[in-house]
Amino acid sequence: MGQDGKDVIWIPTGNDLVRNMLEMAKVGSSDLVYDLGAGDGKIAIAAAREFGATSVGIEFNGEMAALAKRNAERAGVGKRVQIIHGDIFKEDFSQASVVTMYLLPELNLKLRPTLLKMKPGTRLVSHAFDMGDWEPDQTIREPGTAYLWIVPAEVGGYWQLDRVDGEKARLYLVQRYQKVGGTLMIGKRNLPLMNPHLEGNQLTFSFIDRKQVYRTVQLIIKDGNAKGEEKGHGILNEVTGRRVN
Repeated sequence: MGQDGKDVIWIPTGNDLVRNMLEMAKVGSSDLVYDLGAGDGKIAIAAAREFGATSVGIEFNGEMAALAKRNAERAGVGKRVQIIHGDIFKEDFSQASVVTMYLLPELNLKLRPTLLKMKPGTRLVSHAFDMGDWEPDQTIREPGTAYLWIVPAEVGGYWQLDRVDGEKARLYLVQRYQKVGGTLMIGKRNLPLMNPHLEGNQLTFSFIDRKQVYRTVQLIIKDGNAKGEEKGHGILNEVTGRRVN
């Protein structure tokens, strides 16, 4: 069964894969889920009925949008599911905490700049098609292929950190999507980052201090500021910082 829409033919996603996609995104009652290219509303309805979320489906085809609304009412979740008859490239879904989609590869790539500007930590799940060179954070293959991305904060550049190994430090980060690397400069020491990891707005990295102790720094990045802690060998210090470039 298929249905034509703008730039895409709608083909329904299987029930098991719908559940797996929503589980990948760890959908819960506090989430606002947007399904782009909602079709008959299956994913938006499942997010509300099975996971307790509030959901919005955007569907370009008017007949399918009307069907999705009826399906939501029949499923008993009409108050928690909104179906918009509209264009995914014109509608505002920036408030979503989770975005699901089953679109053609070229549409995923066209949407990618918009998705990358969403709030760090927003979860994106795509059925079947990826995002080009933006590698997914997780992939499942059964009962169908789905990809998960977590929108990363923009962290590339220079940061001034306080109280790292007891001193002020300068952190330099190189970023490509959620992949990060760089160096930590403490005094005259230029240290490589070990196991750097970025998930949403949470940045973690480790280094070897002047006493050859392995230390880990965990930071929350928000509005050009960083706040977190440094741990290692029984030591726990608060770390703060800010972007300086």
